Amino acid sequence: MSDKIRLLIAEDERATRIALTRLLALEPDLEVVGAAADGEEALMMARERRPHVLLTDIAMPHKTGIVLTRELKLEHPEIHIVVLTIYRDDANVFAALKAGATGYVLKDAPPTETTAAIRAASRGEAILDPAIATRVISEFNRLWTSQPAPDERFTSLSEREMDVLKAMSSGARNRQIAEQLFIAEKTVKNHVSAILWKLQVNTRAEAALLAAKQGIT
Repeated sequence: MSDKIRLLIAEDERATRIALTRLLALEPDLEVVGAAADGEEALMMARERRPHVLLTDIAMPHKTGIVLTRELKLEHPEIHIVVLTIYRDDANVFAALKAGATGYVLKDAPPTETTAAIRAASRGEAILDPAIATRVISEFNRLWTSQPAPDERFTSLSEREMDVLKAMSSGARNRQIAEQLFIAEKTVKNHVSAILWKLQVNTRAEAALLAAKQGIT
């Protein structure tokens, strides 16, 4: 059985789609299982080929990357999604994260950032372009200053799950959380899965946003 990360690409610009496919196919741990020209085709391919990660543009015909992300996460929450786009505005960033994207990378970023985001997504971890991450953190800080009504979903989290959530919200990856809390990385993964289920969210970014709204840091 292959250990490779099964990757599906959704990009409407033909030249970019071909270039991405060729470039990412060179990575020894990645297997490109398809390249779709629009959001509708990407959804059908994902249903058939069950990739581990979808790398998608935002502006595509038939279904945008954000609509594709939302629909795919509803059908197959186990598929992780990384948005690769030219858009760096807050509206698109937060719409993609709210829809269930795990990572958000700009097309003008170095290829190493794209591959790093794909690998992180396959582990259920999030990577955001540094410029975007700064704005996301600013939004979290703004939310922390508000006083929302208590969210009862957080009462179901154990003390250890709260520790993991706090570390996760600070941007720590599973291995880093394991080292901080002196537990096995597999145990961290189990806690993360439990946290997402209890908070009724699909991604770490959504969990972090909920935690920020509750002032949990």
